[in-house]
Amino acid sequence: MNELTLAARMSRLGTESAFDVLMRANRMAADGCDVINLGIGQPDAQPPETAIEAARKALRDAHHGYTDPPGLPALREAVAANLHRRLGIDVAPDLILVTPGAKPVMFFAMLMFGESEAEILYPDPGFPIYRSMIDFSGAGAIPYRLEESRGFSLDPESVLSQVTERTRLIILNSPANPTGGVTAGQDMDRLVEGLLDHPQVAILSDEIYDQIYFDESRPVSLLEYPDIRDRLIVLNGWSKTYAMTGWRLGYSVWPRQLMDVVSRLAINSHSCVNTAAQMGGLAALEGPQDTVSAMVSEFASRRTQLVDRLNGLSWFSCQAPGGAFYVFPNITNTGLSGRIFQDRLLTETGVALIAGNSFGNAGEGFVRISFALDQSRIEEGMDRIGHFVSNL
Repeated sequence: MNELTLAARMSRLGTESAFDVLMRANRMAADGCDVINLGIGQPDAQPPETAIEAARKALRDAHHGYTDPPGLPALREAVAANLHRRLGIDVAPDLILVTPGAKPVMFFAMLMFGESEAEILYPDPGFPIYRSMIDFSGAGAIPYRLEESRGFSLDPESVLSQVTERTRLIILNSPANPTGGVTAGQDMDRLVEGLLDHPQVAILSDEIYDQIYFDESRPVSLLEYPDIRDRLIVLNGWSKTYAMTGWRLGYSVWPRQLMDVVSRLAINSHSCVNTAAQMGGLAALEGPQDTVSAMVSEFASRRTQLVDRLNGLSWFSCQAPGGAFYVFPNITNTGLSGRIFQDRLLTETGVALIAGNSFGNAGEGFVRISFALDQSRIEEGMDRIGHFVSNL
């Protein structure tokens, strides 16, 4: 068989370790093992019933055709209305792009700004697809560290010190994956103030977890800073807030100067998002929001119990996350690297979690544990983890 020659850039494309671990866990479960998956970032709540019914109705009513590439006008208007209701911010519907999940927004931004000689700053530890897509674009990937001592809130001075004339884009994420860290308002103020001195730098703010937070003050949205709106891309969607991961439905807000460019990228990549999912997303935004508040309340309870359990083990130290549904405990006292801890724990106990260095070099010595599953399974998982580390 002839060996095919791939483009060199394909060797730069990474992956998302959570899905690798998920596949291994699923194979073990298929072989009869009782696997507890504390690794996957997927809410165990149900999507709003209004969304499910709206999608069913769309299919029954023969809404099967193409839609406008940026999304159904009614859905874009509903997103704008939702942002105004939650944040008091006016966003023009024609600056909103609906996508099949949120990852295309990342890819589009990297394709726009990433090329040889360009640099893109990203958080470390952070969502691994940031680094993967930066590398794929050909740009230099410049990590900025999120320190445990700061509660994994970004240090604005550290970020600003890494901005050069080659910097094209900075990626922000709050509440953050994998740490659950929330960047403090004063830190975001200082970062934005500093970026005023670098008008050539665009910003991609990943706010997919923005409604899942546990302290009284909600996380700051970059949309609240009018001075950077002309170079700000905000990513969000339905996967986390409405537990609609498999619907593949995201949205983004773009500067007007980039809207035509990103619309052409959408046409070239996916044409449009499937209509039934968009109708479900519309119903989720416009319907009762009690499922969201109930889910966040349940996550808050699980967070407290999980952090207490982890800190009750002498081998761990764990800060309480401000948002999302992950904890990021420090495991250096176990004497194991994150990858060895992850692999041995899965093989020997059937508990899946993710090594911290899957999210960047700064994640070594940590693991990510999701609490987006039933409390009883979390407790059983912690029992197994406690037994595992006691025998190290």
